Amino acid sequence: MTSHNNELYQNRIMAVRQQLDTWGVDGVLISSPSNRRWLSGFTGSNAKLLLTKDAALLATDFRYWEQAAAQAPDFTLFKHQRRAEDDAAFFTAVSATHIGIEANHITLAEFERLQKATSHNWVSLAETVEPLRQVKTADEIATIAAAAAITDQAMAQVNTLARPGMSEQELAWILERTMRELGADEMAFAVIVASGPNAALPHHHPGERVLQAGDTLIVDMGAALHDYKSDMTRTFYLGNEPDTQFWTIYNLVLAAETAVLTHAKPGMNTKEIDALARDPITAAGHGDHFGHGLGHGVGLDIHENPFLSHLYEGKPVTVGMTVTVEPGIYIPGWGG
Repeated sequence: MTSHNNELYQNRIMAVRQQLDTWGVDGVLISSPSNRRWLSGFTGSNAKLLLTKDAALLATDFRYWEQAAAQAPDFTLFKHQRRAEDDAAFFTAVSATHIGIEANHITLAEFERLQKATSHNWVSLAETVEPLRQVKTADEIATIAAAAAITDQAMAQVNTLARPGMSEQELAWILERTMRELGADEMAFAVIVASGPNAALPHHHPGERVLQAGDTLIVDMGAALHDYKSDMTRTFYLGNEPDTQFWTIYNLVLAAETAVLTHAKPGMNTKEIDALARDPITAAGHGDHFGHGLGHGVGLDIHENPFLSHLYEGKPVTVGMTVTVEPGIYIPGWGG
């Protein structure tokens, strides 16, 4: 994933160009870090791409000029120093009058600056590259699998590492260090360690609470490799033998997960897949305790298309999509 595959990126550029007429624009400004990474190969923290039917520009500041030239040879480098006159020169360098902007990835201040600097017609686009990123290449899948393998190796050590008397923060730090030692470039997201009643909070921030015998323990974490993410959640019990309530909830969630892994297939829509897990949990009286979607796509972003959820319009899934399957039951005051 580190070398530049010219054919791959040229195909991605062409795929976006083929969407311009559909979007009603003759150019598109890419501001999302993940979208510009996917489209150009550039990994720096500051850049914008401007793509028209006959031009591909990458604007970035002095810190990244050399890096951009090496990582994104399919784009013409525009040396931008964050001045209004640079904005004007950047957009007048292409023959486009209607330019799409990624509405979810540009601030109001940035948009107002563009309006002042240029006379272009700006078209708000909810999504640009995101739908194109849903189906992964074999190389992308291999990288995500490698990141997941690192996460899995670290997760396998929780039973040994977690012990009464240590804090959630301490365990979270040990797990992050373990994933880095196993080869992770960084964390896909901050490690979640939730113990006892905190396990009822799906996105609990590890705190000073000390792990105790008899605790339910949820660990949610993921390694990132070459910018591609992984996501894994597991439930543990600290002590000799869980009580009946723990086993009832645990087995219900496990059965819901197994149903999805057994029956989900290409051609089903995202709502149908969500229902494979949600229906048995609801039938058991815990529908209100499963408030989030079943899962989500994972790739350059930790949460990306497609979203397996009862809350959104169902869309068909296809071969090559990478998704999480994470049903859960969270009971206030008890855990999850």
